[in-house]
Amino acid sequence: MENTEHFNPKKAISQTIDFYKIFRVFLSRWYWVACTVCIALCFAWLYLWYTPPIYQTGASLKLAESNPGSGKDMASPSFSYTDKIQSESFTIKSNEVILNAIKNIDYKISYYIKGRVRTAELYPTIPFIIEIIKQDSLNFSRALFEVSRSDDNHFKIFPADQKSQTMTYRYGQDINMGNTTFRIKSKIPESGTYQFRFNSKEDFIGRAMNGLYIGEAARFTNVMSLSQTDANPIFASDILNAIMKEYVKYDIIQKQRSAKQTVEFIDTQLGFINTEANKSGSTLANYKTANKMVDLSSTASSTISRLSDFEKQKTELNLKQVGIKLLEDQIKTNRSKIEIGLDLESDLSNGLGSLLGQLNALLASREAKLNQFTADSQPVKQVEQQISNVKLNIRNNIQNMRIRNEQTLNYINKQIDEVNQSMGNIPSKEQNYVKLQTNFDVNNKVRSFLAEKKLEAEMAAAAVVPGAAIVNPAYPSYYAISPNDKRAYTMAIMFGLAAGFGLILLVRFLNPYIYDKETVEGLTNTPIIGVIRKFPDFIDQDSRQALSIAKPKSVFAESVRSVRTNLSFLASHKQSKIICVTSEISGEGKSFVTVNLAGTLALIEKRVILIAADLRKSKLHRIFDNDNKKGLSSLLSGQHTLEDVLVHDDVHHIDFIPSGPVPPNPSELLHTAAMQELLKKLEKDYDYVLVDTAPVGLVSDAIPLIRQSDVNIFVIRSGVSQQRAANIPERLSREYGLSNLAIILNAFGDDALYSNYYTTDYSRGGGNSTYYYSDYSGYSGSGYYDDENRKWWMFWKKK
Repeated sequence: MENTEHFNPKKAISQTIDFYKIFRVFLSRWYWVACTVCIALCFAWLYLWYTPPIYQTGASLKLAESNPGSGKDMASPSFSYTDKIQSESFTIKSNEVILNAIKNIDYKISYYIKGRVRTAELYPTIPFIIEIIKQDSLNFSRALFEVSRSDDNHFKIFPADQKSQTMTYRYGQDINMGNTTFRIKSKIPESGTYQFRFNSKEDFIGRAMNGLYIGEAARFTNVMSLSQTDANPIFASDILNAIMKEYVKYDIIQKQRSAKQTVEFIDTQLGFINTEANKSGSTLANYKTANKMVDLSSTASSTISRLSDFEKQKTELNLKQVGIKLLEDQIKTNRSKIEIGLDLESDLSNGLGSLLGQLNALLASREAKLNQFTADSQPVKQVEQQISNVKLNIRNNIQNMRIRNEQTLNYINKQIDEVNQSMGNIPSKEQNYVKLQTNFDVNNKVRSFLAEKKLEAEMAAAAVVPGAAIVNPAYPSYYAISPNDKRAYTMAIMFGLAAGFGLILLVRFLNPYIYDKETVEGLTNTPIIGVIRKFPDFIDQDSRQALSIAKPKSVFAESVRSVRTNLSFLASHKQSKIICVTSEISGEGKSFVTVNLAGTLALIEKRVILIAADLRKSKLHRIFDNDNKKGLSSLLSGQHTLEDVLVHDDVHHIDFIPSGPVPPNPSELLHTAAMQELLKKLEKDYDYVLVDTAPVGLVSDAIPLIRQSDVNIFVIRSGVSQQRAANIPERLSREYGLSNLAIILNAFGDDALYSNYYTTDYSRGGGNSTYYYSDYSGYSGSGYYDDENRKWWMFWKKK
């Protein structure tokens, strides 16, 4: 057969995005989206039903602008209220403050009422009184115990997770469970199932700290905003108020610390001085009595006065030395605020005071950054470096202060030595008297000085006011901040929509199949000569409805006629045509297409013969009710003649050659000269010779038939053929030099979900515009077809 006829030149595909198709993709599976939204709403409802509500209460503290006890302004140029609030927030959240706050609430026993969905805490309500008789302070059980009333005198109790251990007790009877001995003194209410557990202060630390938030009430103000979140609104307000009160107490204690340390040091010194003063007084009195001495000379009196003054100055310098040592210890060990001792406040230079302010600000800044970054991060390391530099300068200042103090102390000691040496010029009796009188006066002056300093320290401690005041206490708020019903349902709707649309996109993304002509046109330049719609009814196993062209006024029948029309333009120079029909794999409808084309051609009085050339797995003989005991295989092998195997269907006016018994060498039989002679002979007697071949993607049986045919039709089935199938026609054209291949898209169902969102622009010559065909999408309501799928809004129209 000649194969020199070329189809019209293939043109480049011109496709543009069709936004209406994109809309139809999502609209086609609107019920998926509706389903995912409904499922998400159900999950949101379950979440709201099972999640206990969270409540929030708020309060505010005002930080003092200065410390009246020391007279120093805390808002130095290097210290902002933001830094101070951040610094004090760590103090408020310290374990010491939290534990002291927990002491002020009823924490030892927690009561719960068990509901159908969740268990609720009853704080501060006490449904029945439990008296703890004896309890191991550390190793007692924190397990839940469930109790229920049995009668007026008895009740049942068991661990909540071990109902098998149920025991019955009388009211007031001692119960020993979990290293705790207790008794229930009052009757358990009849309604409801109650639970309780024993607690320690440490059990509430995490609950209190996790719900506590501290921040600025407003920028550039010294007002601190505190909030507490908890599942129990009353507990949230009680613990927040307790924390604020304990913080105020803690702040006072910390500010009194320096004064108290001074008082403790003075008390120690006073104990020793009092003893020495009493001894020296007794010794002096005895000496005066024994030596009958009444008055001293002016020289001796002057010596005693000078020595007393020097000893007083020496005591002052020793006290300052203690303050310097305390400050130095804080610089070495403190990682929080540095406090200044009372004995150093009058001697601090402006430089050292400013450095201490910078250090406190940097310490607060480091604590704030540790909440955001790790200890090894660059921002924290930069602050650490700044802290090291400031501490180095402070140590230098402290060292200079100590050196000055020691130099002054050495000078005083020298003066004391000189006075002691000058006493050598006094008569021996007076000299002894002067020593005793000097010792007595020095002890008295030092005692008076220490008593004065102790009084000053005690007054300073008493004058200290807290660095913060409670502006607004916390009150219970019964408006739940979480879970938020509106937010939960809104998020559920958004998630459901996203999941629905995402599911549609995922299905499209994972889809490997061809569904519409735009996809075929995007994958290959081989022309499409038609789109056959999906058969409107169920097709039986033998496909006999297709042979009879059921429903001639259906869209399916019209789509087959459209293919028949385009066949007339292929190899139009030939009066009779050999048409070979193949596909990639079985099940793509090549036999179905062949039968329908044969039927439509016969309807226009064309002489048509159908050859079942799939010698391995042909089913065409079932359509013609043939036993297939003889056919093409026996004809090509010489066992029968053409007249023996030819079947005449007088009903449909189609001649048919069945495939015959499956031969051992099907591919070789189709390559024989007998097959070529058969096609030449049939070409003379028929207008159309339709050859149904084996799928080219599985076996090579169809290749000799394809090379001898005038027209080769490659069938692609919508939803069955994978995208690789569209490349086979071009590959066949290149390998065998063919130019007569065309594609038919079979069983097109117009499923918008898988449709390509591009549309071919025929107005600019895009796509395969040489052949007119339609996929018959959007035909509903036209009135031309029997199987129109009318929309619900068109039912009212007259037919």
